[in-house]
Amino acid sequence: LSFPNSRAYSLVDSSQVSTFLISILLIVYGSFRSLNMDFENQDKEKDNSSAAGSFNGNSTNNSIQTIDSTQALFLPIGASVSLLVMFFFFDSVQVVFTICTAVLATIAFAFLLLPMCQYLTRPCSPQNKISFGCCGRFTAAELLSFSLSVMLVLIWVLTGHWLLMDALAMGLCVAMIAFVRLPSLKVSCLLLSGLLIYDVFWVFFSAYIFNSNVMVKVATQPADNPLDVLSRKLHLGPNVGRDVPRLSLPGKLVFPSSTGSHFSMLGIGDIVMPGLLLCFVLRYDNYKKQASGDACGAPGPANISGRMQKVSYFHCTLIGYFVGLLTATVASRIHRAAQPALLYLVPFTLLPLLTMAYLKGDLRRMWSEPFHSKSSSSRFLEV
Repeated sequence: LSFPNSRAYSLVDSSQVSTFLISILLIVYGSFRSLNMDFENQDKEKDNSSAAGSFNGNSTNNSIQTIDSTQALFLPIGASVSLLVMFFFFDSVQVVFTICTAVLATIAFAFLLLPMCQYLTRPCSPQNKISFGCCGRFTAAELLSFSLSVMLVLIWVLTGHWLLMDALAMGLCVAMIAFVRLPSLKVSCLLLSGLLIYDVFWVFFSAYIFNSNVMVKVATQPADNPLDVLSRKLHLGPNVGRDVPRLSLPGKLVFPSSTGSHFSMLGIGDIVMPGLLLCFVLRYDNYKKQASGDACGAPGPANISGRMQKVSYFHCTLIGYFVGLLTATVASRIHRAAQPALLYLVPFTLLPLLTMAYLKGDLRRMWSEPFHSKSSSSRFLEV
C-alpha cells in the first residue's frame, strides 16, 4: 500500500527517496542473509556427513518455511480474513495484536542486529554457547542482540516514535525475506498474482462494499498503548501510564518530508513479497554459477548475445522493483489517493524476469523445482 503525501509540490520528494533506498537495501540485505544461511547449512551438512550431496536451494533447516502452491493460493484469502478481523474487531483485539506484534518485532530485530553483535563480540568473547536450561543455548552475540532488541521495543512502547517503529519494521522485513522461501517460479507467480488481486480489491473496491477503504483504515489506525490499558485495568491512578502515546504498529515504513509537514508510507508487504521473488532469483543465479559446467547452466539460444547472458536475474528484477515502486509513488501523487503498490510492483518484477528467463532458455527449469538436480556431484556444495 503506497500512500500519497498531504501536499504535492513535486512527483518525488525526500520522503519518497528515503522509502526507495531503504526498501531496496532491505530486500538486498535480506536476500543475501538468506543466501548466507544456505551456505551455512551446506557447511553443516558437509561436516555432519561424508557423503556428497547435490546443491538444494530448499534448505532442510527447520526454521525455514518454504511456500508451496497450495499455500500460495490460500495466502491472499487468509490475508483477507485477517484484514476483515482487524477492520471489524480492532477495538477488541488491538492490545493482543500489539503485544504479538511487539514480540515478533523483538525477535526479528534481534536477527537483524545479530551480524553486528557477532562482529563486536568476536574479539573479546568465544563463540561458545551459554546454557539457559529449558530456554536453550545461546552465544554472547545472540544474547547481546536480543537485549538490544528488547530495549528498543520498550523505548518504542514508551515513546511511540516513528523512527523506532521503522527499525522494528525493517527487522520484520529482513527476517521474513530470510526465513521464507519460494521454491519455483510457478509458486512465485501464483503468490504474487493472488496478492496483486488482493491488494487491488481492498484498496480500490472495498469502499463500495464496506463504505470505507478497509486497507487504508487498518493500515493507519493506531492502537492503544498496552501500558495505558494495563494502568486502567489495575486502577493505578489517573497519572500512571496515561501519558504514553498510542502506537502505530510496525506494519509499514514511514518517512517524514524535509519540511516535516507530511509522511510517506509503504507497507512491509510491498517489500517482503517482491523481496521473496528477488531472494529466489538470487539463489537461482548462485545455483547457475555453481552448476556452470553442467547442462542446466549451459548458454541459452544462439541468437542471445553474450551481454544478455551476463545479466543476472537478480539485477534485472531489482531494477524492475525500483521502477515499479517509482511508478506507484508517481501514481499516488497524481491521483492524490492511496495506491495498491503491488499493482505496479508485480508486473515490473515478474514480466522482465519471465522474458529474460525465456530468452536465456531457463524458463522451463525455473518454473518447477529449479534447485533439484538430477545428478549428484560434490561440486554443487562448494561455496
